[in-house]
Amino acid sequence: MAIYAALIGNLLVAAVKIVAAVWTGSSAMASEAIHSLVDTGNEVLLLYGIRRSRRPPDQEHPLGYGRELYFYSFVVAVLIFALGSGVSIYEGVNHILHPGPIRSPIVSYIVLALAFLFEGSSWIVSLRQVSAAKGDLSFYRAFRLSKDPPSFMVLFEDSAALLGILAAALGTYASVSLKLPQLDGAASIVIGLILAGTATLLARESKSLLIGEQADPALMQSILALAEAEPAIVAAEGVYTVQLAPDQVVVALSLEFAPEARASDIAVQVRALERKVCTAHSEVVALFMKPKPAENFVSRHRNTRRDEAEDQDP
Repeated sequence: MAIYAALIGNLLVAAVKIVAAVWTGSSAMASEAIHSLVDTGNEVLLLYGIRRSRRPPDQEHPLGYGRELYFYSFVVAVLIFALGSGVSIYEGVNHILHPGPIRSPIVSYIVLALAFLFEGSSWIVSLRQVSAAKGDLSFYRAFRLSKDPPSFMVLFEDSAALLGILAAALGTYASVSLKLPQLDGAASIVIGLILAGTATLLARESKSLLIGEQADPALMQSILALAEAEPAIVAAEGVYTVQLAPDQVVVALSLEFAPEARASDIAVQVRALERKVCTAHSEVVALFMKPKPAENFVSRHRNTRRDEAEDQDP
């Protein structure tokens, strides 16, 4: 929902800003137009990544395509940095070196006010969505722990857009009132720096998920509890998880069985545990279990054999 709202808002804002940038010759307005165009493309990429990540597993990709979402999230962060930030800073530096007055500044103010309205509406939608999902956590902590980067990407993009609009408005006002057109270029550089900071934060988190990040520790504890509740399992340890997508997790688990457990009993127990885990946690798409005898039994058995060998020595 938040992505669609942001897409519609950015399309409207980009169209208005492009007209205003051509009309006024404002560097900051041109940077804002580029910013909105990049954001529009980003929303399209995120929607495409979400669609691709939902494809079912096949022979070539037995664990599915969930990580495509993280790949496109990383691409979006790179685009924000390379296109949004890079072009805005370039435009600002160029305007400082070759300054020109802003024509019809009132047009810039009207356009920026409309842009703030559109972006603010999208920002409120994404803020409500993230607030409902984060619970009692802070926004930054929730972002670091989140396995769903698109929801936070929309909020961060909209926040950067609102800050950029304020920077453009201040730059336009200072440029006109002080008769210093270089300040318009400085505002464009500020917009570029805002985008660079946002892109760096999003890229770092997307990269962490893309290369393989563990699932929520609460999920790991729940799986261990389910395993240790089984009567034939002496201990459950060595649980490893990898997040494939916001709703897809792979789990590997090491289980210690009672020494008297037979192979057929272990097979039945493993299947039963798999059903319980997948029922309790639908996001677990694959569960790998490694059964082994209890460590104390193995150690005791090895000590017994060593003692017997020593007794047989002359």
